[in-house]
Amino acid sequence: MTQILPYNDASIKIAAKAISDGDVVAFPTETVYGLGANALDDKAIAKIFEIKKRPQHNPLIVHFHDKNIVEHYAEMNDTARQLAAHFWPRPLTLVLPLRSDSGLSELCSAGLKTIAVRVPAHRTAQALLKMTGLPIAAPSANLSGTVSATSPVHVMKTLKGRVPYVLADGFADIGLESTIIDLSTETPCLLRYGSITQKQIEDDLGRKIDVFDSAQHIKKPKSPGQLLKHYAPSIPVRLNAVDVEEGEALLAFGSTKFMGLRSGGHVSIMPSASKLNLSEEGDLYEAASNLFKMLHDLDIKDHSAIAVMPIPKMGLGLAINDRLERAAAATKI
Repeated sequence: MTQILPYNDASIKIAAKAISDGDVVAFPTETVYGLGANALDDKAIAKIFEIKKRPQHNPLIVHFHDKNIVEHYAEMNDTARQLAAHFWPRPLTLVLPLRSDSGLSELCSAGLKTIAVRVPAHRTAQALLKMTGLPIAAPSANLSGTVSATSPVHVMKTLKGRVPYVLADGFADIGLESTIIDLSTETPCLLRYGSITQKQIEDDLGRKIDVFDSAQHIKKPKSPGQLLKHYAPSIPVRLNAVDVEEGEALLAFGSTKFMGLRSGGHVSIMPSASKLNLSEEGDLYEAASNLFKMLHDLDIKDHSAIAVMPIPKMGLGLAINDRLERAAAATKI
């Protein structure tokens, strides 16, 4: 049985005790809801993989409540300290060399000599981290490969009965997982797009960074979000749609003035439950916060597929397109 705990001090204490006792708890961050466990406890981390049905070669992000604690577990160079000073607590994950005396479960790093770490900004995540006094490993709170959860309802959709508690604190503000930068190599490399953009990182560092080729197949990812097939609903996703086929739902962006039905007519005659707009004003931040919620809402048996209108590949649009391209790859027929 899964109990939903509303955000308050009593709930934080219950959730913190569960994690300290070796259990797994779903909780909100500013990006998505996470599935958290004590990163020092092998058995607890193994539960995450079992609950999510996650491949064990896919590493986890370990969360801390303060940037100064991270150096006890990972090796931070000047570049890492600079980014941490400017972007923590915020949705930025750094992949760093793992300290040999870290004590972190090897399952967190998937046996690699690197570890993905971040300091979240969300009040519930911060309260939970402080109450436990532990590093908490937390991938997104959903079954592996499915659409990430941005609300307690989304968590319950796939994990009901699999976790004892869900800490509830509304919708995640950003709605997309954190930006990931690999600092374990000579040149920093962006491994996953997020709300902190490549340009922001490059402007802060005063130099160009590399970008991971998301089209390549890798056997041992350094961080979450590198697998080609990910973030997928149960029905196919068709990208860059200029019209809507019979049976499809529409995930729109901006004006739908020129969007028609392939069978004839305009999308305005579609049922309201079959057409959702990420942002009628074309606002990429609004679109990001709505993306996973709307994919969940359109992922119903009444629809044969989801047609997605083009979204600009610039700024935050790169992160949105990254998630959609992986969803399309996972549902391709």
